[in-house]
Amino acid sequence: MDTERLKVLYLPKSDHTELAFTPYWWRRLCRSAEVVEWNHAVPCTSENVAERIGDVDVLVTAWGSPRLTDELLQKATKLRLIAHAAGSVKFMLSQDAVQRVLIPRGIRVFSGNGAIALNVAEATVGMMIMGARRWIDHALAYRERGVWRDPALPLNGQYLLGATVGLVSCSTVAREVIRLLRPFRTRILVYDPFLPLQEARRMRLKPVDLETLFRESHIVSVHTPLLPETVALIWGEHLRLLRENSVLVNTSRGKVIDHDALLEEARTGRFVAVLDVTDPEPLPPDHPLRHLPNVIILPHIAGAGFYGYHRIGELLVRAVEATAKGQPFEGEVPLERYEQIA
Repeated sequence: MDTERLKVLYLPKSDHTELAFTPYWWRRLCRSAEVVEWNHAVPCTSENVAERIGDVDVLVTAWGSPRLTDELLQKATKLRLIAHAAGSVKFMLSQDAVQRVLIPRGIRVFSGNGAIALNVAEATVGMMIMGARRWIDHALAYRERGVWRDPALPLNGQYLLGATVGLVSCSTVAREVIRLLRPFRTRILVYDPFLPLQEARRMRLKPVDLETLFRESHIVSVHTPLLPETVALIWGEHLRLLRENSVLVNTSRGKVIDHDALLEEARTGRFVAVLDVTDPEPLPPDHPLRHLPNVIILPHIAGAGFYGYHRIGELLVRAVEATAKGQPFEGEVPLERYEQIA
């Protein structure tokens, strides 16, 4: 029996299509479904999308797509799948909409979070190594001051191999980090109130409280989703526990770390902080964190990379095809746990 050919309303612009899809996966999407691309001469607003969505089975969104309002969802009478060709869907879909509309109507949601997580995890491990080995400091000492093997910088230490690594939250990114860390023979601690003990044991993790994690880890990596209860989750009490020459990496959200406390503790020079995210973003030019030698701030680029971005397109196409067949697919957002996810 022939597979049903779904009608897809595709909102992303062409530059995002090139980012998320290889030519093969774009052609496959167009073969598998009836794809109607949004005419961007018309503003892509919630109101305008609502007028076009009545006979649509799949709505494809991305960064910059409008919020999925009550009016829009009410008019989407045939909608079966919201396929987000980017990361978090939280900016588009409220918890209320999920509970009142999506779950009762069986509308499924795909997110490219898992694909982007591959890039973020790679960057995270790179930041761990870079921070522990102080490569930027050594490079700047040689380039800016002509100092070869600066005696003020450590030339030996506990780097990633054999280190105790503490992960704050066992998120999708953290799970990929765990996989990448295996060859480094690390001992991995994890703080995650939602992680079942049996699952932690299966992944060979040691669940601990935050204080123990900060006290015992050579490297702390933050992967906590930004929720009301995780704002300033990490504050002075935890940062004061960081070991001498330890590394703090944050690739999640800036607001998870209390920046006043971070500044106070970073000024001691006791640890290296590698931050891909800050609060606010970017930090003002005169913010003291921007001028501390042991704080490395990157412009929120951990998620970048051809591999993970192209994986978004592949998984999205597979999700559309699986929806037509009534089958499960990788990247489905667990709507029953919507409040807990990033």
